[in-house]
Amino acid sequence: MRVVTWNLWWRFGPWQDRRKAILAALRDLRPDVVGLQEVWAADGENQAEWLAGELGLHWAWAPSPAPERWRVRIGDPTADIGTAVLSRWPVVDRHTLRLPVPADLDDGRLALHTRLATPEYDIPFFTTHLTSASHASAIRVEQVTALARFVAEHRGRTPFPAVVTGDFNAFPDSDEVRLFGGLRTAPPVPGQVFLDAWEYADPGAPALTWDPRNPYAAATLEPGARIDYIHVGPPGERGLGHVRSVHRACDTPLAGIWPSDHAAVTADLAG
Repeated sequence: MRVVTWNLWWRFGPWQDRRKAILAALRDLRPDVVGLQEVWAADGENQAEWLAGELGLHWAWAPSPAPERWRVRIGDPTADIGTAVLSRWPVVDRHTLRLPVPADLDDGRLALHTRLATPEYDIPFFTTHLTSASHASAIRVEQVTALARFVAEHRGRTPFPAVVTGDFNAFPDSDEVRLFGGLRTAPPVPGQVFLDAWEYADPGAPALTWDPRNPYAAATLEPGARIDYIHVGPPGERGLGHVRSVHRACDTPLAGIWPSDHAAVTADLAG
């Protein structure tokens, strides 16, 4: 099973051209399941629905309940932003969690749970987008605590481990990422741990998903970092969910267009 996580940079920059590059990049990856962040909906069109239709996938979408701060940034009072899942298999259940955040930083970020029905078992799949403020590690700690409890609530009884994807806006050694994994510190939910799929990557492979080689990222003058993750619970029976390979993707321009300010992460899991 090929899993992808990718922040699509909403309707920033040359989004009309970028949408074509995003589609081309995903088509090349041939994913089974995709967790997407900063997905737009406007003028009767939903980016997740359009991508799913072009790729022959099912889809689910969770709009932000507080898009006003985003809209101000692009001067469009009507565009919506949200989190989405594309899936080879039908989405048979879904839930959303509004992540905790102080009012002065509240831009409506969510976690989205989908239950994907394969012919043999269900897959509990999640995607999320944590607060981005550089000083907000403590807030992200609260968010991953809520996220871990949300996963535990909706994990369900299935042999496939939970898969949690998203833009965590945090370095791998940060308190919030360590806490969510639960391997280097006590987990928020006792007994619930997650493996960072990147631990299985080639040590020499390019890892930055926020990469100054990308001119959109470079324009912020922020240092490069790996901030986008695929987390997987311990393998189930017969090794279900074991990470077979992982690499960075969608990290070059297509026909001169960078698809997003983020690179994607893709992992092949045993299924």
